[in-house]
Amino acid sequence: METKLINGETWYDTDGNILHAHGGHMLKWEDYWYWYGENRTDNRYVSVYKSGDLINWTFCCHALTADSPTAEHRVRTDRKLRSESGGKINVERPKVLYNKKTNQFVMWMHIENGVDYLDAACGIAVCDRPDGEFTYLGCFNPFGYMSRDCTLFQDKDGTAYFISASRDNADLHMYRLTEDYLNVDCLVHKLWQGEYREAPAVMEREGKYYMFSSYCTGWAPNQCRYAMADSMEGRWSSLTDIGDATTFRTQPAFILPLEKEGKKEYYYVADRWNGEDYHDSRYVILPLGFTPEGLPVMEYTECFGPV
Repeated sequence: METKLINGETWYDTDGNILHAHGGHMLKWEDYWYWYGENRTDNRYVSVYKSGDLINWTFCCHALTADSPTAEHRVRTDRKLRSESGGKINVERPKVLYNKKTNQFVMWMHIENGVDYLDAACGIAVCDRPDGEFTYLGCFNPFGYMSRDCTLFQDKDGTAYFISASRDNADLHMYRLTEDYLNVDCLVHKLWQGEYREAPAVMEREGKYYMFSSYCTGWAPNQCRYAMADSMEGRWSSLTDIGDATTFRTQPAFILPLEKEGKKEYYYVADRWNGEDYHDSRYVILPLGFTPEGLPVMEYTECFGPV
């Protein structure tokens, strides 16, 4: 049993295999955390792991592969899980929420056709349990817009939002989802026009909302910036730097909220990409501090744990 995770080192599951969960997201369900993320090995797209302590991760299954089941959807979608030549498509940044009204786990992600990056679509998949294989409902362009790097956020009242890079990554679009989380209901924001933000990650703390994002520099790390708002659909502030010039050589994946000794803590979970060897990319988890004025602060720590 591991007692901590060293930032920037290769992380392994409890079977001793490399943990593949890049660009991912964690979901708490009953007694376990479930970590969904990219797995580009063989015919795989998304894998899921579970943990009771956020340090020792057990492989559950490949949640989405090129051979996963598909199903029709009320939205007109492209349900191909392979490219026209029979190869793999691109599946990036999978995020999963639980919908209490439908008792479904719903995954949203960025989809490309495996040949070029011109589709710029969002994809949806569903499952009736957190650790099972998802059924792919296909991909589409929300209201006709491009949709690339993305995240999901579930507000305290259950309202869910999908945020994704649009207009060739120039802007971030925020969509309110339908009650079943299976379609976009409304485009509520076009944020930071022309500032080229990607890898969005959203959190809420004491009635304030925070969105972290990176600049568009391919695989190379850059300066993370954040913005604040009083509500998801309210007015968002201008962007402010956080961390160092390369965000400690990371890019945001998601923000992890934790209850610890009756208090809430927040952690920045990120990828340290290896552009020359994607499969050797690593993970970094850093605590987020807050000033008395509620401004987030990020400093580098060598390891994550115990929690």
